[in-house]
Amino acid sequence: MKVDVYKRPDSDGLFSYLVVPHQKPMPQEVTNTDWQLHEQDVNFERDGRRHFTLQSEDAYMQIGEKGYAISHLSERAGDGAA
Repeated sequence: MKVDVYKRPDSDGLFSYLVVPHQKPMPQEVTNTDWQLHEQDVNFERDGRRHFTLQSEDAYMQIGEKGYAISHLSERAGDGAA
């Protein structure tokens, strides 16, 4: 699946990630926050690995339910690294 990845700074130097299927608009419920485009047209595979701090199965489930996936508070990354 091709996705666009956004990131947002949180507290203590941590970042959250938002994954939206490529060429889909950012969901209305998240447009009022400070998401910045991190990477575009990224291959996001259902391979059991972590992508941008998201477990692939969890991300696919979130995308199926609400059209996007967002990292959980416990899965945030520091220094903008994923």
